Amino acid sequence: MENAYLETEKAYQMPRIGDTAPDFEAVTTKGKIKFSEFAKDKWVVMFSHPADFTPVCTTEMSGFATRKEEFDALNTELLGLSIDSIHAHLGWVQNVRQNTGVYFDFPIIADLDMKVAKLYGMLQPNESMTAAVRAVFFIDPAKKVRLVMYYPLNVGRNMDEILRSLEALQTSDKYKVAMPLDWKKGDKVIVGPPKTLDELNARIADDSLEKVDWYLAKKEL
Repeated sequence: MENAYLETEKAYQMPRIGDTAPDFEAVTTKGKIKFSEFAKDKWVVMFSHPADFTPVCTTEMSGFATRKEEFDALNTELLGLSIDSIHAHLGWVQNVRQNTGVYFDFPIIADLDMKVAKLYGMLQPNESMTAAVRAVFFIDPAKKVRLVMYYPLNVGRNMDEILRSLEALQTSDKYKVAMPLDWKKGDKVIVGPPKTLDELNARIADDSLEKVDWYLAKKEL
């Protein structure tokens, strides 16, 4: 009985920040992919939705589609998923294009066997056993999970926050800095705190920084 419980828990465990993104092969609306070979040298934003031909999911997928150029500019590939067939995906893509003019021009995984959904903890048993919650995984070019967002079935995501978080991660990597509350492109960033007395003295003497105190300082990029 205990082993069965542990196996169930393992089936719904999600990858954590810093983990290597689990590898898989899948059929998508853009053809078959092997994730470890997908989007070489790019970031990936992988996101799940509960079901095709549903209202909240249609608004979300349309949001990703209409802002795809912003993800392209950030060297990022979009990858969707739901527990639907490839035929349902294709029908939904065409239905939305006919009705709204919005085209989902990115791969959407057909995950009928729930293999990928279980691998990424997209199934939350207390929410649904058969529909993926609204998960978002930010995965860097080294295929490391860098940020994870989870939303319930009935609450849509915020596209501004997804793009803001992606740009914050990339900026932090590039300049080795941290981001304060509500950071957006162009705002000052946080400089790491000093680790030695020499660094502390240098920090105090540095007039180029905006210093709240010795441990909290900001600068412009």
